[in-house]
Amino acid sequence: MERPPPKPAAYSRRHRSRAPLTAIAVACVFAAAPHAALAQDAATPKPALRALEQPVLARMLRSEDAPEPLTALTGSGAERLDTREATLDLRIAMTTSRIWNPREQRYDQVKLRSYQSPGTNPDVPFVAPTIVTSPGETVRIRLDNQLEPEPDCHPKDINVPHCFNSTNLHSHGLWVSPTGNSDNVLITLKPGVKFEYEYNLPADHPAGTFWYHPHLHGSTALQVSSGMAGALLVRGERLPTPGRNGDIDTLLRNPDNVPIPERVLLFQQVAYACRGADKQIKVEKNKAGEIVAWVCDPDDTGGIDGYDQFGFAPGAKVDTWVQSGRHTSINGDVLPTFDGLLAGRIERWRLLHAGVRDTISLQLRELRPSAPGIKGLSGAALDSWVGKNCTGAVIPQYEIASDGLTHAQAIAKQQNILQPGYRSDVAMVFPKPGKYCVIDAAAPASASISNAAEDRQLLGIADVAAGGIAPITDIRAFLIQSLGNAAQAYMPADMRAKVIGDLRNDFRLDSFVPHPDIADSEITGAQTLEFNIDGSRYMVDGHPYGQGKTRQLVLGNIEEWELSSKRGGHPFHIHVNPFQISRILNAQGVDVSVTGDKDDPEYANLKGTWKDTLFVKAGYRLFVRTRYQRYIGEYVLHCHILEHEDQGMMQNVIMQVPDGKGGGISTTSHH
Repeated sequence: MERPPPKPAAYSRRHRSRAPLTAIAVACVFAAAPHAALAQDAATPKPALRALEQPVLARMLRSEDAPEPLTALTGSGAERLDTREATLDLRIAMTTSRIWNPREQRYDQVKLRSYQSPGTNPDVPFVAPTIVTSPGETVRIRLDNQLEPEPDCHPKDINVPHCFNSTNLHSHGLWVSPTGNSDNVLITLKPGVKFEYEYNLPADHPAGTFWYHPHLHGSTALQVSSGMAGALLVRGERLPTPGRNGDIDTLLRNPDNVPIPERVLLFQQVAYACRGADKQIKVEKNKAGEIVAWVCDPDDTGGIDGYDQFGFAPGAKVDTWVQSGRHTSINGDVLPTFDGLLAGRIERWRLLHAGVRDTISLQLRELRPSAPGIKGLSGAALDSWVGKNCTGAVIPQYEIASDGLTHAQAIAKQQNILQPGYRSDVAMVFPKPGKYCVIDAAAPASASISNAAEDRQLLGIADVAAGGIAPITDIRAFLIQSLGNAAQAYMPADMRAKVIGDLRNDFRLDSFVPHPDIADSEITGAQTLEFNIDGSRYMVDGHPYGQGKTRQLVLGNIEEWELSSKRGGHPFHIHVNPFQISRILNAQGVDVSVTGDKDDPEYANLKGTWKDTLFVKAGYRLFVRTRYQRYIGEYVLHCHILEHEDQGMMQNVIMQVPDGKGGGISTTSHH
């Protein structure tokens, strides 16, 4: 008999008109049966194997365990101080655990840097706790760096990766101060140091999906690839009014006024390797002498301890992630099975690319009923299995927000392209029971962060049970009707007709967009930025990090940026203020921000959307607009291929105080 896993420690808030209870969840969100169901016949997984391999907190990915706002449950990992503040203890240490290796059909033992807290699942430790908070609240994270001390680890060139046991913390996408002990990535926390971060979320902070990870220049990629990343959810309960937009959370409700079920899916590439006596990565080669996989023998312990595990090895034809044969994990599991799904039930999936490699083109297809199991399959054989068996109709994903910021109109996606740092909130509904393939679809070289075509991969299986309703023939109409019913029941009387009318008008969500559009007439200036790689030099505007000028901006200005890349594609990310996409011109000068390119949907329907991370293809010109609001101080912009950032593709930004004459006064100057 299968023993049910314990409930995780968490806070849940009551929805009330007064100050909301602080919510901070310290339990990671895990996939249900990681790989056991797939190792057997795809249609009839063995219960014994399933119980044996199931993580302790597996039920957290099942929809019935979505946060329930009508309960208040406290736990040891989150200390409630008052109704506006909470703390989380987060320890950094070397952790020995295991990761499933489909190629060998066994676990590999690994020892990696990881975040630990009282709610960390010891069976799947390479996913950080999920933090849940609300606008107007303060989150304190007490970071304790317990990694081993290092000798003098600072090279003469700061763009040579270094100091792998030193760290700091970045709250990716949060609209908070970049200075002091807030979202300050310019401080160094050495081994043995304890430091308390304080994120004061303003009352008008957008509700959405954000995340956190280390951000110390020189060690960021190595630590994030070890699994040091976690979701940070901001939940909102502000209803729209005639004078102010509300939170999409208030619309995503069931007939019984409970939030629709949700799942947090954290995608990671844990690039562990085992090394021989010569300190080189142990590999398997084909007859042509090409590396086809990294190898860990049963008595080996894999780790991440050098930057030869990222990017391109000298003389290699493919990216090291492709070469390694490793698999993108979801919530710490390789090839998971998603259970608890019901046909005809709407769920909110919060998709979060927290990895350092691999462009993920997420697609869901119905699995052929008579499909054989995948035991022993990996690489090309597994891809062949997908081609033969994942042949049913594509299930559309209706994106309602990207990078935590709600869209003015839901975007239907047949495949959802996630670059490193991206988040995508999608409304999902499976039209009928059965098994569905969760696929990372093939990507052309121009759309990939590896700048090489990416093969299709299987990420997992979604197991959908009967929901007691007839098969849905029009998912879009079903979603609009269901959300319209929620609006009729729960929206304020003076907003009800507008919200319902917007939904019926091509799935519009205008009353829930967190930022107003930026009009041409508001623009006060312009900025340009160019990424480039020249040999081993990774540059922004022609200079590696620390060798060019610091970008000077002035608080209160509203500017349009032109982004470009001279060599390769790079995800542009800037801290503090998000941006709105104005237009995206391809190499022929055609705006593809609505239609996308032929055979490449990367930029389709992005016009007018808000983001904090955006993939910049080589030869394209991307125009985005941003308001410099509220916060002054020094922070950074960079490429979110994190080993590029560690090696120089980053630039400091100083937000200045206006001088009253059209210029700015540096916040680092003295009287």
